[in-house]
Amino acid sequence: MTTTDRHGNLRGDAGRPSGQASPSAADDLDAPAEPRHGWPALSHEDRDWTSTIEPGRLSVFERMRIERPYKAAVAPEIADLPVVLAAETTEIVEGATQDVVRFDEQMSSLPVPMPAVLLRSESASSSQIEHLTTNARNLAMASIGVDAKQNAALVAANVRAMTLAADAGADRVDAEAILAVHRALMMASEPDVAGRWRTEQVWIGSHTAYPHGADFIPPHHDRVVAAIHDLVRFAGRYDVPAIAHAAITHAQFETIHPFTEGNGRTGRVLLQSVLRRRGLLRATTVPVSAGLLGDPDRYFRALTAYRDGDVDRIVTEVAKAAMSATANGRELAAAIADIRARWHEQIKARSNSSAWPLSDSLFAQPVVTAEHVATTLGLSDRGARNTIDVLVRDGVLTPATTAKRKQYWQASEVLTAMDSFSRRAGRRA
Repeated sequence: MTTTDRHGNLRGDAGRPSGQASPSAADDLDAPAEPRHGWPALSHEDRDWTSTIEPGRLSVFERMRIERPYKAAVAPEIADLPVVLAAETTEIVEGATQDVVRFDEQMSSLPVPMPAVLLRSESASSSQIEHLTTNARNLAMASIGVDAKQNAALVAANVRAMTLAADAGADRVDAEAILAVHRALMMASEPDVAGRWRTEQVWIGSHTAYPHGADFIPPHHDRVVAAIHDLVRFAGRYDVPAIAHAAITHAQFETIHPFTEGNGRTGRVLLQSVLRRRGLLRATTVPVSAGLLGDPDRYFRALTAYRDGDVDRIVTEVAKAAMSATANGRELAAAIADIRARWHEQIKARSNSSAWPLSDSLFAQPVVTAEHVATTLGLSDRGARNTIDVLVRDGVLTPATTAKRKQYWQASEVLTAMDSFSRRAGRRA
């Protein structure tokens, strides 16, 4: 293999399949559709279904329907497949690659913690694709355990999962890392399945009690481990352009659907992991999910097209989303830089005052408590409160509650800038 450089979920919980067919048996497989652009489409296999619903609660049509096998997808092995993209796709990928590299360099050179800001923005956008919406204030509160609302807590878990993946190192795209990300994402909300490959059939669309007629039925659970092993081998390659590599890895992961819940968010963390592993990102996060939010339906259609053998569509979608995200990210960075410049005029503190490092940390965590400040800056409780008082006096922080036992303060200008980023991301094309 040649080496390129840096520029180069609905869960079915009402019944379980008997699924006695061996994953290696080919007799039950439908012939896959004719591949387009040299990429194989899914094939399908018959799987038996055992219903746990009392027959009297089903119509005659439903009883007849579930007596027949359902067709589960069989993901093709892609570890060693050549990736041949259309000329126009290659051109888009090359443009996006140059843009992402410039963006990474620009964000890393700023005097504010933009990597942390962008990682949080990516996590919020990825969650929003799954209809888990929250504003910047609630997310910041949930991140430090203050009055966490349900959706905000789930998005905060996504931030932890992305942070874990970023901290794991650029070379960690393997089964263990995927499980660790899912565990961080789901432990608080779904502890029974967090960090575990699924052991039941799942499907998207149709009846919640049986998979027959569903929009998409991922591979049977006894195929998951082998499919992930193949995916990890593909993710370890170096002969595919990095953005295309990340997009295909993501699309194959979503096709395998290895978890009962959280596949979309985990898969978009995986996309970022591949970009880091390939060296396209070294210092920051490109909030690709924010770009995908412009038209989520188009993104989902691209995933469907991938399963039909069209690899160009999802690669193009991810590349364009990356470019949209860098434009939005630069606008956010400009707003953050303006805020910091104003604060440096407003803050009347000694040069060695802890008010200065606290003010910069507010871009990554714009809601704080005295306990958080004390832990972050290594201060006593009194020292933390004195530092907060300085920033309140100078108009950087404002009290967000009058309660004495649960006092917290917020940097309203930062919250407004982050919410503006989200609104721009959510605009339909």
